[in-house]
Amino acid sequence: MFNLISALSRKQKSYIFLAIDLALVPLSLLFTLILQPRPETAVATLSTLLPVLPYVLLAMALASLRLGLPMVQLNAYERHAVGLTALVASFTASVLALLTAGFGPHLSPGTYVVFAISLILFMMAIRALMHQVVLIIYRRASPRCRVLIYGAGTTGTQLAQALKSHDGIDPVAFVDDNSSLQGMTLVGLPVFAPTGIQELMSSRQINRVLLAMPSQSQPRQAQIIQRLQALQLEVQALPSFAQLIGEEALVDKLTPVAPQSFLGRAARTLPLNEAASSYADRVVLISGAGGSIGSELCRQVLTCRPQKLVLFELSELALYTVHQELLQLARGSDVEIVPVLGSVTDPRQVRMVLASQGVQVVLHAAAYKHVPLVEANPLPGLANNVFGTQTLAAASLSAGVERFILISSDKAVRPTNVMGASKRLAELVLQDQALRSGQTIFTMVRFGNVLGSSGSVVPLFQDQISRGGPVTVTDPQVRRYFMTISEAVQLVLQAGAEAQGGEVFVLDMGEPVSILQLARQVIESAGHSVRDADNPEGDIAIDIIGLRPGEKLEEELSLTGELITTRHPKIFCTRESVLSEIEVAGALRGLRQAVAAGDEAAARQGLQRWVEGYGSQDTTRKSS
Repeated sequence: MFNLISALSRKQKSYIFLAIDLALVPLSLLFTLILQPRPETAVATLSTLLPVLPYVLLAMALASLRLGLPMVQLNAYERHAVGLTALVASFTASVLALLTAGFGPHLSPGTYVVFAISLILFMMAIRALMHQVVLIIYRRASPRCRVLIYGAGTTGTQLAQALKSHDGIDPVAFVDDNSSLQGMTLVGLPVFAPTGIQELMSSRQINRVLLAMPSQSQPRQAQIIQRLQALQLEVQALPSFAQLIGEEALVDKLTPVAPQSFLGRAARTLPLNEAASSYADRVVLISGAGGSIGSELCRQVLTCRPQKLVLFELSELALYTVHQELLQLARGSDVEIVPVLGSVTDPRQVRMVLASQGVQVVLHAAAYKHVPLVEANPLPGLANNVFGTQTLAAASLSAGVERFILISSDKAVRPTNVMGASKRLAELVLQDQALRSGQTIFTMVRFGNVLGSSGSVVPLFQDQISRGGPVTVTDPQVRRYFMTISEAVQLVLQAGAEAQGGEVFVLDMGEPVSILQLARQVIESAGHSVRDADNPEGDIAIDIIGLRPGEKLEEELSLTGELITTRHPKIFCTRESVLSEIEVAGALRGLRQAVAAGDEAAARQGLQRWVEGYGSQDTTRKSS
């Protein structure tokens, strides 16, 4: 039957509707005559009307086709179509009245009124019956998606009304948090409490949940969605009607607050002035050019008008993105931008790039910097951060590079994690190169967390908020130093220009910031409230998850605590002990053997021996 109905064209279906309507005329007339008190039987009276009946049917067919009634689909038969039905039935009754007045038999005026009403009711009833039959056929042929509507308010009830005429979706019930609605029946559907969803899944074969609560806050919706998805339900959220017609911006058009807004102090703009001359008209290579720090280094070095900017990057996507951006920024200037896809751990390629491009200044930002990832993958982290620095530094010395500036980290000071230890060992390697260099100036710049960089805490918090929370903080006592990317890079370039060789520069980062307080600020800046013991109805909770392996409560900026001022008020220098050439060579040899053998334990033992402050993970946890 489904195949037969599906094979019919729209025109063929309209002829079937017209034929059924015409068949209803004598049936309605017979029904009317049965209701009317007459001396003759209803059948006998109907037989006297047979001569005029063809003309009545012809008139009805013409009127019906003219008004388009047969073309109305069953699932679209509503108020307007009912009006057309009334017009056709009234016209048919009028034609019958005119014909019987002229040719007989004579009937009472009430007969024509009852006939018109009967015809209207029969035409409506037959369509309602056909609609139900067709729905049953379609449902058996192709099972419908049974949906539960979460939210029995205006949006939910309007959605249920709309879905009732849908061929493939069957609204089953509502659930709503409002206890006054629970137990009621709205638009023919029962309203249940959310606690009964799991039972409804099995008893009513629910396939999907439609979240019809656009007025609820985004975190609240996200929490509901997470709870439903945990029950293995597919969930879809309905936007508000104001959003659909453009009166209200859709949620995905909202822009998170810029990370620098949470700095706790005014961001500093530090013009390079004289420092720009150290990069102007020179060939500058930036390793890790596609990263957060590396790409900002590219932008700011570009303003110094170098002769050539060499972008050295391991990630193809990151290199493509930064290269395209810099081409636009450099339009109209004579700065040559050279993208190089490769790794700083490849000695052959590093030597070739330095020689072929005639590099004069190296800004080494390439590093694996995410503490938990490097902690879980110590050997790749050490290979990239330590051997990459040693390879690039040695090749730079051989190529006669003027300046080599390492981007280091405050986590290198008494590190409790592999990432920090790898950065400290990279510093020691560079300090050894500086002692043996007669031409190349080797220096390093150490600073803390950068707001807005990849994997940094503010974007992480904003992502957690967009998913409804909770926001995770490792420990209530954790504090970190923060700078904006622009500030950090400006000071790095300033320090690199002032370097004489071997210095460890430390940047003034202001006061350390409480991560717990920062989390509250990010939540509130997004327009939400913090859910805690004082405010149990808040939007977003903050979960304390405990310190991660190798993580400290507070970072330090120098081993000795002694900071020496420089010409720049925001740049300091620190004096720290160094390893001898033999010690550095021994440290690198042992580390290479551990990496080559895949021996993580040996690698960690090497770090414990050569890096001051580095201990095992167990020691780290106890000291924290």
